[in-house]
Amino acid sequence: MITYQSVHIDSNSETLTAKLHEFHDAILCDHPHIIRIACALYEHKHDTLKTFIHSTREGHAITAYQTTLSNVPSLKSLADNQECRVIENIQLEIKPDTEHSAWLLGQGYVSSFTVPIYHHNHLVGFLFLDSDETNTFTEQVQRQLLVKCNQIAEVVSGEVSTAQLLVATASAIRNIAGLRDFETGMHLTRMAEFSKLIAQHLPASYQLTDEIIEHIYLFAPLHDIGKIGIPDAILLKNGKLTPEERKIIEMHVTKGVSIIDEILGNFGLLSLQPAQIMRNIIACHHEYMDGSGYPNGLVGDAIPIEARIVTVADIFDALTHERPYKKPWPIPNALAELQKMVNDGKLDEHCVNALAASMSEARLIVKEYNDA
Repeated sequence: MITYQSVHIDSNSETLTAKLHEFHDAILCDHPHIIRIACALYEHKHDTLKTFIHSTREGHAITAYQTTLSNVPSLKSLADNQECRVIENIQLEIKPDTEHSAWLLGQGYVSSFTVPIYHHNHLVGFLFLDSDETNTFTEQVQRQLLVKCNQIAEVVSGEVSTAQLLVATASAIRNIAGLRDFETGMHLTRMAEFSKLIAQHLPASYQLTDEIIEHIYLFAPLHDIGKIGIPDAILLKNGKLTPEERKIIEMHVTKGVSIIDEILGNFGLLSLQPAQIMRNIIACHHEYMDGSGYPNGLVGDAIPIEARIVTVADIFDALTHERPYKKPWPIPNALAELQKMVNDGKLDEHCVNALAASMSEARLIVKEYNDA
């Protein structure tokens, strides 16, 4: 039997979000008008800047937002020149020409301070500090804040680098082992995108922050890492598996957990929340809500939400794309099958509804990351 750690986020958890709240508390002691601090992450591969963590004491936080850095010339200039920026009057200097700008103008913030974050000379993202007064960010205050910003930047950079290291290490193991089944290529990219899409559209009651969603996005492609221990004769079989072969292929879950536990143990990372999310995805992505899944027959909420998300993403992608044993299904048929599995008690209804509600984006993912 596999043990797992279900992630339930609260104000006491040692997430980056919690650490940012502590950081903000310390700043408020000296600078009570700085009512928001947020960090956006930069992804080099797609030139993407996306919301990540925030501490918002007044106003409404913007979440699940992303854009390309090249579409924000002012931030790109800061990144290129490694400079900070002060805006003394947001209402006068910002135009409502983007979703983010329109949101910012609606919050009542007066001035802001923006600091790019680097790790080994590579852009990691930006820190944004907003005040409800003008003239908050004097040169003296900027110097004081830069010391504190460097502290949180080190923590953010360290944890982001750790998550990327975990993904790179697990991916390298896959490549070295020569895993050759359909879990390679565009399927893994689509898995990440579908999982993020589902997570972003779940009800607010799930309390999935951008930080958690980012980790689900990063780790979803590792769900079947244990297949490196399954013989090709079974993994690549075109015909129906025998009961004995089915038992062997189901062992990929326990093999995957063993692999990731060794990696996490060697790095001393088993206790970190991102590592828990990775482990939950690998250990529980074949569990069904009614207890009929494997390897532990978990029921309902005993299955971590990150695993329930990945299960729906995996089944949807498998149905809508060609496999050695089947032709691709039309998207409406695949959605109907997912709903049938909800009615049968197999899948999380909210996860399937979240995918169905974002089908226009899902179609774009299929188009952009097609197997051709």
